[in-house]
Amino acid sequence: YDSYMEHAFPRDELDPLHCRGRGPDRRDPSNLNINDVLGNYSLTLIDALDTLAVMGNSSEFQKAVRLVIDTVSFDKDSTVQVFEATIRVLGSLLSAHIIITDTKQPFGDMTIKDYDNELLHLAHDLAVRLLPAFENTKTGIPYPRVNLKKGVPPDSHNETCTAGAGSLLVEFGILSRLLGDSTFEWVARRAVKALWSLRSNNTGLLGNVVNIQTGHWVGKQSGLGAGSDSFYEYLLKSYILFGEREDLEMFNAAYRNIQNHLRRGREACNEGEGDPPLYVNVNMYTGQLMNTWIDSLQAFFPGLQVLIGDVEDAICLHAFYYAIWKRYGALPERYNWQLQAPDVPFYPLRPELVESTYLLYQATKNPFYLHVGMDILQSLEKYTKAKCGYATLHHVVEKTKEDRMESFFLSETCKYLYLLFDEENPVHRSGNKFMFTTEGHVVSVDGRFRSSLWEDIVPGEQHSPPRARAPEPRAANLSSNCNRVPDERRYLLPLKSTYMRQIDRMVGLI
Repeated sequence: YDSYMEHAFPRDELDPLHCRGRGPDRRDPSNLNINDVLGNYSLTLIDALDTLAVMGNSSEFQKAVRLVIDTVSFDKDSTVQVFEATIRVLGSLLSAHIIITDTKQPFGDMTIKDYDNELLHLAHDLAVRLLPAFENTKTGIPYPRVNLKKGVPPDSHNETCTAGAGSLLVEFGILSRLLGDSTFEWVARRAVKALWSLRSNNTGLLGNVVNIQTGHWVGKQSGLGAGSDSFYEYLLKSYILFGEREDLEMFNAAYRNIQNHLRRGREACNEGEGDPPLYVNVNMYTGQLMNTWIDSLQAFFPGLQVLIGDVEDAICLHAFYYAIWKRYGALPERYNWQLQAPDVPFYPLRPELVESTYLLYQATKNPFYLHVGMDILQSLEKYTKAKCGYATLHHVVEKTKEDRMESFFLSETCKYLYLLFDEENPVHRSGNKFMFTTEGHVVSVDGRFRSSLWEDIVPGEQHSPPRARAPEPRAANLSSNCNRVPDERRYLLPLKSTYMRQIDRMVGLI
């Protein structure tokens, strides 16, 4: 963080090998790997705001918030991906605003003198600039990219991925409920329902790329990784936050279909014969296997399983990703489980395995997950530490580095590692209940978000009777829930050693 502030601010990202800043690639607009994320708006500073608060660094948090208020503007000729701008920028501004205005101040004094909701106004300004993506689309599914000054570019693609279009509801919903303006939640919810309506009649599965005008599936792969991952995550998290019953119903149906069609291996994680459970990529219409790789983004899924209460299955799946980490000291972007080798060998400091490790530790209190966290931490120190920051691994086998430190390293990877070891953190100790967005931004689960100020937020339900208020979900990360784990489960390996060895063999460790 200090290196970013010293060498890169006000640019979007730090280049940790050359100690300089990086912004959008103006010379090559087609360089989406950079331009989808970097909008020339001090991205890393914004994305790291609530990490500073969670770590209790009030002086730096207050300084950073002041900097954002004084220097950041979204009136930029930047074409960015709606999804990335929403989860990284909008989500962080809202999280920091909630922290500043929380009357309980659980993280220490994070108040800002004379604060006048500036971060909320910035979030509103950004969201208004993203709204054109939802216009002129026949299905209600948004365009993937928008120019912050000019709206949807004239040469815009009509194709978007399920996760990109269907994972906007948490941030847009929070914004709507804080402002008392239903617009943002309405468009995000309409997109989710449109995608849901396009699922296969046969399997109930969704593909990963869809045409926003025709509703035709261009990518028919159904999996848990890139292009799909956070769609499922946000069905559950929207329910936890807003209490809308239909979000839980969609999640439960999606989860059942995932179990029926994507899961391979023995039925129970910790007993019986057969291969370890694994979630594969299949054809959305037939359920037939499409390829033999999994990607590193799928490592979030055990964490989601913890939130829904399927801890046993989460233990097994997590062990598989951890075995791959042990083999390479990192998670390759794509790993071919049939060839036991990386298909795409880079590792951009992603947080998903750390996130699942943290949530499994919260659920089980098994010290095994502290060891996993230590292992991950030592690998990061050994292989990714650079002259002034931490660098992407270009190749997990050769350990060559790439000059990029993505903003999620500070907003997620570091935050989850810190929280894993900080037993006394207010996230765990205070009476507040917290949830993490898909970018790791912390938001309090409170009554403000569980009542909407408008009668009918759901598209296409005119004059429907008022819906029953959903029951309060139990917060999966409250320490009091964790003390009921029997001692013998807490101090044994979470997975029997024969099954651990089986997984190690499966990934070529032994």
